[in-house]
Amino acid sequence: MATVKEVAQRAGVSLGTVSNVLNRPEVVSDALRARVEQAIAELGFVRNESARQLRAGVSRTIAVVVLDVANPFFTDLVAGAEEVAERHGALVVLCNSANDAQREARHLLRLQQQRVLGVLLSPVRDEPTPALESVRSHGTPVVLVDRGAPTAENSSVAVDDVLGGRLAGEHLLERGHRRIAFIGDAAGLRQVDDRLAGLRRAAGAVAAVDAVIASGLTVRAGSQAAAALFAGDAPPTAVFCANDLLALGVLNECVRRGVRVPHDLAIVGYDDIGFAATAAVPLTSVRQPREVLGRTAVELLLAQVEGRPARQLVFEPEIVVRRSSDRRVGS
Repeated sequence: MATVKEVAQRAGVSLGTVSNVLNRPEVVSDALRARVEQAIAELGFVRNESARQLRAGVSRTIAVVVLDVANPFFTDLVAGAEEVAERHGALVVLCNSANDAQREARHLLRLQQQRVLGVLLSPVRDEPTPALESVRSHGTPVVLVDRGAPTAENSSVAVDDVLGGRLAGEHLLERGHRRIAFIGDAAGLRQVDDRLAGLRRAAGAVAAVDAVIASGLTVRAGSQAAAALFAGDAPPTAVFCANDLLALGVLNECVRRGVRVPHDLAIVGYDDIGFAATAAVPLTSVRQPREVLGRTAVELLLAQVEGRPARQLVFEPEIVVRRSSDRRVGS
């Protein structure tokens, strides 16, 4: 492979000029930069980024550790993160904790060993773990994503999930529903608990809310939970699901059983992933600004790298009403 020295010789410039073209092109005149770039193209030179990062002691890699890589919510979030990272010459790598605290800890250790520029983390637990504290103590910036930071020293981007649950509840109450089921899971995620709390706050003493524990936050888990609902003596008239994957599973089970949506059962999801609008019955969902969360998280991370103070940002969700719930009870 061609070397920097060979590029300099071919372009007739110093090694320093080649270095500036590669690292600080704005300080090099247009004519010199063109000569160096032509030499690079002719020689097929590819810089050794690993060696450069080793000398610098830190990489230009931003790691994103998510709870479930199969969930489109995180796919969209990472797309937003990559958009900002690319503008700043950084690479985004994705790690999946699979909602497993030990796996999350292993990822954080390896990322610390790789001297990543920073970490965006959707944590498994609310409380700081030893692995997370170790990353921070070694000077690697961490931004919590989809979760509020426990202290003012940490940056975070989150959504007001209590408000999101309340929006879903108010929508169903306005449509006349008084028996509402909430489908979540047993993982103890703060986001899920907050969505249920918001629903109960909206329902008050007006409507009954029955919390159903699913086996996970997946389409299959939603189908299984719906089957359990239909087995009861007094099934609900509406279901609010902790995410859209669960809601799509409920919808699938309704289609399989011939349950009419929204005539027999209204369904509301959460996240407003792309599949929500294109479902067999378009799904009402509480929309989170997924790409915005990712973009903002990288901006906060880069601000920390530059020594600026931490910030905790909370975004407001909005409800997008579609056919799965847009009907009054009895009409």
